[in-house]
Amino acid sequence: MDAAGSEGKRTDRSVNVTDGALFKPLMILSTPIVLSQLLQVGYNLADTFWVGQLGGDPVAALSYSWAIVFLMVSVGGGFTVAGTVLVAQYKGAADFTKSNHVAGQTLSFVTLISVAVAILGYVLSPTLISLVGATPGTPPFEMAVSYTRIIFIGISFMFWFFIFDALSRGWGDTRTPLYLMFISVMLNVAIDPILILGFEDNPLFIWLGLESLEATLFEATGFAGYGVAGAAIATVFSRGLAAVVGLYLLFDGRVGLELTVHDLRLETGTVRQILDIGAPIAAEQGLRAGGIAALTVIIALAGDDAVAAYGIVNRLSSLMFLPALGLARGTETVVGQNLGAGHVDRARRTIYMSTAIVVAAFAAVIAAAYPFAEGIVAIFLDVDAGGSVATGDVIGIGAQYIRIAGPAYVFLGVFQIVLGGIRGSGSTRTAMVLSTTELWVFRIPIGFVLLAVVGMGVVGVWYAVAISYVGAAIITVAWFLRGTWTENVVTDTAAPEGVVTETADAERAE
Repeated sequence: MDAAGSEGKRTDRSVNVTDGALFKPLMILSTPIVLSQLLQVGYNLADTFWVGQLGGDPVAALSYSWAIVFLMVSVGGGFTVAGTVLVAQYKGAADFTKSNHVAGQTLSFVTLISVAVAILGYVLSPTLISLVGATPGTPPFEMAVSYTRIIFIGISFMFWFFIFDALSRGWGDTRTPLYLMFISVMLNVAIDPILILGFEDNPLFIWLGLESLEATLFEATGFAGYGVAGAAIATVFSRGLAAVVGLYLLFDGRVGLELTVHDLRLETGTVRQILDIGAPIAAEQGLRAGGIAALTVIIALAGDDAVAAYGIVNRLSSLMFLPALGLARGTETVVGQNLGAGHVDRARRTIYMSTAIVVAAFAAVIAAAYPFAEGIVAIFLDVDAGGSVATGDVIGIGAQYIRIAGPAYVFLGVFQIVLGGIRGSGSTRTAMVLSTTELWVFRIPIGFVLLAVVGMGVVGVWYAVAISYVGAAIITVAWFLRGTWTENVVTDTAAPEGVVTETADAERAE
């Protein structure tokens, strides 16, 4: 079977990144991923904005909840990266049958993990929410438990979309996941204000001049919204739609990959390969998510105001982090396919090029946002809403984060790009060590010391964030320059006919 498939219905939407000019295919591949990550930010910002209309307590609840959801999702979701790496390198080696096989194995394996995550997450939600600093019996605690349990009920939908995104990315098709993400986000944005606020005093109807319609709907239904739980319902429903369509496309063959039922039957050798690559990533993601939960506990020492501010700046920082992660994932695919094809120098140049792009983009965004710190944070809070959290304090704390940690995001961009290249090579254990160093060696210990020992309060954590990004970037770049990451993980498939590796070039030169 060739890359385009032998059947007429099959269309290969992948980008050729192993031949010709590098910048254009890198941008064509990475831009949809970056846009998808920005749309992912749309999910988070929509939830935070509409929940923020209820006051500071619900925003604090989202902060507590997301620390747990991120922990559980990251452990399982890390294995999807194994699918990206293997699909990319098998495609680079022109073994399309193996690409389909590892895609099916990844789908089955990660689905089983999602079921286990759903059960554990639902049962343990109250305990986990209390462990990250929420006080049982308080409004933020009760709302956080409700939100978290609903998310875990629908966690398989989230995992299925992650799988579709990862496998399509490994194949080189990043546009189809973007289209599905766009539909999903638009649906989430449309139903969020209704499910959260209902038809009573909903700002959306007021802004649109539809107060009479709102009154009619409320009189007919009496629906006053589900509050924080409504945000969870909207997320599960909108992601579920994208996930179902994505799975259909994988089996239909219209995106290049074409899975069969046979590919879903787990085979020991392939599962071992997925575990070998994916386990370090899952451990990395779990350690990072656990670190985020630990950081939430530390910030909770400063009170619910600080936690609410942390929730908002987390959403704002995702405007920087997720696009960087998107470009890193594009880099991951290009590096994987080129190493599979034997083009080591081309893989290395991809990382340099992506790093230059992210530095330029981040410097421009930070310079534009820096003068408007308070106004940016204030967008996500209704200053007149009630609750135990003082919205004025939240705005001030959040603005301090932008001013202190903002400039360090240039280093975060470099850190993420280089990590993406290292993962694309299959060096996931190295990536795990480097990633966890940023959080567990730098950010958490320094944050705790500055907040609780030195007495700087939550501002000390903001300085720790900046220090961690700078330190991790320096260490990761130093490791990359050693050059030990360039061996690919696909050793049982020969490079395509006509491909000349760097090693062969060197031997011929000698």
